[in-house]
Order: sequence, then C-alpha cells, then structure tokens
Amino acid sequence: MGVPPPPVPTPAGIRIHTIHPPQLNASDDRGIDIVRGPILSFASTRTIFKKGFKLVILDEADAMTQDAQNALRRVIEKFTENTRFCLICNYLSKIIPALQSRCTRFRFGPLTPELMVPRLQHVIQEEGVDVTEDGMKALVTLSSGDMRRALNILQSTSMAFGKVTEENVYTCTGHPLKSDIANILDWMLNQDFSTAYRIDFPPSIRIQLLIKMADIEYRLAAGTSEKIQLSSLIAAFQVTRDLVVAEA
Repeated sequence: MGVPPPPVPTPAGIRIHTIHPPQLNASDDRGIDIVRGPILSFASTRTIFKKGFKLVILDEADAMTQDAQNALRRVIEKFTENTRFCLICNYLSKIIPALQSRCTRFRFGPLTPELMVPRLQHVIQEEGVDVTEDGMKALVTLSSGDMRRALNILQSTSMAFGKVTEENVYTCTGHPLKSDIANILDWMLNQDFSTAYRIDFPPSIRIQLLIKMADIEYRLAAGTSEKIQLSSLIAAFQVTRDLVVAEA
C-alpha cells in the first residue's frame, strides 16, 4: 500500500491533500487569487476511481480578505458534492456571515496545564533550553491555555536572557511580578495613605498631578495616541518637579 503524500503548505495556511500538488509561490498573500487559483483548481477536479471527499483545510482563515472569503463561498457552494472545507480561525467575527452560515462551528477552549506542561517539556528538551520550575509555572500562567503564546514567550525569554526563570518571563512579557502585586496590596491594605501612595508631595501639587494623570487616562481610553499621552505624562511630572523646587 502506498503512503499518501504530506499536505502541501500554501501562503494562506491552506493544506491541500492531493497526489499532484500544485506549485505555489510562498510570497503570495491571502487574497482572492489564492481562491480562484489553487483552491478552485483542486476543488473542481474529480477522482474517477476513488470514493469519498477531498479536503481543503484553511488555517487562520480570518486573515483572508473579504473578497477572498466571498469567492470561497461560491467555490464551496459549487463543489459541495466532492469537496469539504475546514476553516480554522482565531476570531469568528472576522469570518463573513455568508461563510459562517455554511459551516458547522466547533469551539475549542484553552488547554489545561496538564496538557500544556508535557508538550512544553518536550520542546524544552529538544531545544536544550534552560528553564527553572518557577519559569515553567510562569509560562503556563501567562499563556492562559494558548500553546502558541507559551512557545513564543519561551523562545523570546530564552533569546533575551538565556535562562527562563519566573522573573525573566515576567520581565520579557512586561507583566508585573507576583511579588510586586503582593507588595502593592500590602501597602494599600495595611499602610496609611501617604506610605501607600509613595508620593511625598504637598497636597496642592499632588492634586494637580492627579488631575493631569486622570486626563491622560481619559484620553487613552478615548483612543488617542499612546506616544503623545506618554509625553504628556512625562511633562506632567516635569511640571510637578518644578513646582516642588519652587515651593522649596
């Protein structure tokens, strides 16, 4: 018995199982030409001596353009007798309603730590990455059940620091350490206001700074430029410093 050839990768994350795989340019994007070209060509051909359906798997289908999705809808309708399509996406809202109505939805929840840890350990062993026990826990915690994100964090931390520890993982991803959060909670619950706020400014200056910071937060929530608001925050502290010096 012959072994079927592996699926052929294409630019749109399409895996086409066929004995005669089409030759595609890997630099092509996920536009309408992909649908009108290799997908249409594969779906329109029929097997004479074999029964069953041909299968087209489109990974990250939500990255396809709207024109490409509309063209794909027509291909699915026309060749439904001999071809089945599997669309894999991260955001269902980016799939046009016409395609959604022609598909059966299967939702997959986040992976549990029991499923993630063995696979991470396999990758760590194969790649020879130095990972501590607390570093492994941090990977699982910050990935929130997303294996791709866990592997990305593992790779980034290893390249940046060489050793994957809890502190390095949190530093690489920009998340505050658990110890920092615990200290903040302790200050808020057990210390007085001045100690918890850690800003030893006169009341009048502190009020002006808080108003400026509140305005910046409001503008950020409204969707303004983060770079401009960061500059505004720095300017607010510069003004506060000058006021403190002037009062002294």
